[in-house]
Amino acid sequence: MPVAVWGRLPASRRALDRSDGPVITFEDAFLRSVLPGPATPPLGLTIDDLGVHFDPQTPSRLETILLSASLDDPDLLRRAAGGRAFLRHYGLSKYNPVPRGYGPPPRGGYVLVIDQVAGDAAICGTGENVFAEMLAAAKAENPDRRILLRTHPAVSHRKGKAGHFTPADTGGNVALLTGPFNPVDLLEGAHRVYCVSSQMGFEAIAHGHRPVVFGSPFYAGWGLSDDRNLQPVARARRSRVLDADQLFAAAMLEFPFWFDRTSGQVCRFEDAARQLLAEARHRWDGLKPAYMLGMQVWKRGTTGRFLNGAGHAPKFVNSADESCAGAKSVTGQVVVWAGREPPSLAEKCTGAGVPLIRMEDGFLRSTGLGAELAPALSLVLDDLGIYYDPHRESRLETLIAASTTLPAFAIRRAGELRRRILETGVTKYNLAAGPPPDLPADRQIILVPGQVADDASIRTGTCKVETNLDLLRTVRAAHPDAFLVYKPHPDVQAGLRKGALGDEALRYCDMVSTHDTVALLDACDTVATMTSLLGFEALLRGKRVICYGTPFYAGWGLTEDHGPECPRRHEKVSLDGLVHAALVDYPRYIDPVSGLPCTPERVVERLACGETGKPVRLRLLAKLQGWFAGYAFIWRRGSRRS
Repeated sequence: MPVAVWGRLPASRRALDRSDGPVITFEDAFLRSVLPGPATPPLGLTIDDLGVHFDPQTPSRLETILLSASLDDPDLLRRAAGGRAFLRHYGLSKYNPVPRGYGPPPRGGYVLVIDQVAGDAAICGTGENVFAEMLAAAKAENPDRRILLRTHPAVSHRKGKAGHFTPADTGGNVALLTGPFNPVDLLEGAHRVYCVSSQMGFEAIAHGHRPVVFGSPFYAGWGLSDDRNLQPVARARRSRVLDADQLFAAAMLEFPFWFDRTSGQVCRFEDAARQLLAEARHRWDGLKPAYMLGMQVWKRGTTGRFLNGAGHAPKFVNSADESCAGAKSVTGQVVVWAGREPPSLAEKCTGAGVPLIRMEDGFLRSTGLGAELAPALSLVLDDLGIYYDPHRESRLETLIAASTTLPAFAIRRAGELRRRILETGVTKYNLAAGPPPDLPADRQIILVPGQVADDASIRTGTCKVETNLDLLRTVRAAHPDAFLVYKPHPDVQAGLRKGALGDEALRYCDMVSTHDTVALLDACDTVATMTSLLGFEALLRGKRVICYGTPFYAGWGLTEDHGPECPRRHEKVSLDGLVHAALVDYPRYIDPVSGLPCTPERVVERLACGETGKPVRLRLLAKLQGWFAGYAFIWRRGSRRS
């Protein structure tokens, strides 16, 4: 009977000693989780029926793949190159406690010498003095460079875990590097990398280094490293010469089993890596304790869970002074709902020396309206401004401008996401679909989306055309022969927000329609808007978009712009570059089923299937709100008649 063991722990070795049958070894994959330990289970496992990848005495399944598998398939190598670029771009490693740029990382040009936990099974058989030998070689071969000894993140004297380097090894040009730094930052700044058998040696190869290796890890012996101490039995077997994409393809695409915790299913490496990024970002966003301001009571449960990833429960306060004082006392951050930001908040945050983050709904929000208390599945966190205000730079604006240099994997991902949105018909609110409108076939169809009268994007992003009636009048004057379809904003249509035009709209348009948004977008030729998100959704569908304001998607060469010009927007971006910035990099997403941080792809699937239930307490509150809104509407009509 086969025996299954985890790695080569003492208990596993006892099981091996007692067994004379086949052995199957389980281990964490090389991209594991946000943090080590059982609190964050692995996103991938390796299952080895031959040996274990870190023991060179016997062949392992990974070594067999590296030695004999066909690793020349163009699609496999394209995926490998994309995977390497993804991990480098976002700074992902086996564990991911901090983002790129955290620290900040040390000035580049150093020699990076990587330590490991004493007693780690991966260094057994290398000799007692191998780490001292490695440091001596690094000093001798790089006499004029700084040498940084990277302590393993798991080293903790409190937990009884020690490394091999101590302060006694420092002095002169040698220093210990113990802080929480992103591994990709450290590798990018390194002139040369030395290791024994650390996974960072593999990551060094993936990121373009040729590490000096003093052990016999799985990545040594294939022509990609300077092998100083490779065991003869491993050297004899590893006769193949590989490139970095082939090594990555074997170790990350072919060998492990990946698992998507939001779907509960086995998945591809790409899906696991994207999910890990979502979970890592959730922690990174919450590294500083948050004092939250301007959050309506019903939103607090939703907004708070976007910022609790590092274990800090957000605190909700009611004044700018209280938020700044609280954040300063704990070296935290102030997070404000952008539309409710007090005029003095930014100045007070600057004075207190605390970061100010503005929060708003994302662009794939919910099934149902925010005004009807449907909880958001996505929010944006902006450390510069906010996307709807073109008077100051926003984080989204910088992401859109930078999209011209995105790696190929990112553009492919954005294109796949855009196509899936079109296939499923997902929009921001995903209200119940109705029959398609009956529109003339012999006239140009222009969809004119109404907006909430006091919408913040109108206050900040318009100039001459500032109301729904102004917009209709302007579009009719510019297109006298077109068939104009006016669609009131759903919040206005439901009687929950201001902006209703009534019969006055028909002075300028041919139809006032409450049809399904997707059906209207499919039926129209053009969308003419001030700043509505329907303009962005029209771009996704390849429609012509005319902007009379300055929404986030205007000014990049994708729209016809008649609104105020934003001088910062001088780049000509691609549609998929815009999609990647607006739907992948800018927002954060929470899966309504698992409750975990998730990818935009997962949210699209949940929205398409209607798996976005509203909590009972919010359903009851929304019903009460609807009743009061109805009574107020009847009262207003009665007052006007009298």
